[in-house]
Amino acid sequence: MAVSEDHASCWVHKDLAVTTKQIQALLTAARASGRKDERQVGLTGIEQEYWMGTEIGRLGGYGFRGKVTAGDGSNQKGGKMGAGYVNLRKQRKRQQRKVGREEEGSSSNRPDLAAFVLASRGIPVTKPMLHMCDNQALLKAVKR
Repeated sequence: MAVSEDHASCWVHKDLAVTTKQIQALLTAARASGRKDERQVGLTGIEQEYWMGTEIGRLGGYGFRGKVTAGDGSNQKGGKMGAGYVNLRKQRKRQQRKVGREEEGSSSNRPDLAAFVLASRGIPVTKPMLHMCDNQALLKAVKR
């Protein structure tokens, strides 16, 4: 069964019974306006099955005993670069920064490196840290 409205879809197994009340709740959520939701990680019950199947779950991030962060950079038109990160353990702990000046030129590596620097501030080198990113140059630099 699929419920679709305004290009959003929800697919469930054919043997799952979906009530009209559940469909209405999904439609209400899809139509909601305003700021985007903050993620709510639930590691009990059926929620645990979902979250453990995500990339961070499969990498062992939810059971990792050190600091767990994810960062990303952006390189926009006009040479504007930005960086940001989020800390899994402190859900309100996140930072965003403008990186560089437009006249210096831009790259996709610089903002990703800046996001890692923001995330790793205040962490002693001896403490374990798991940082999620999508930048191969950053991974190579950290490995060195």
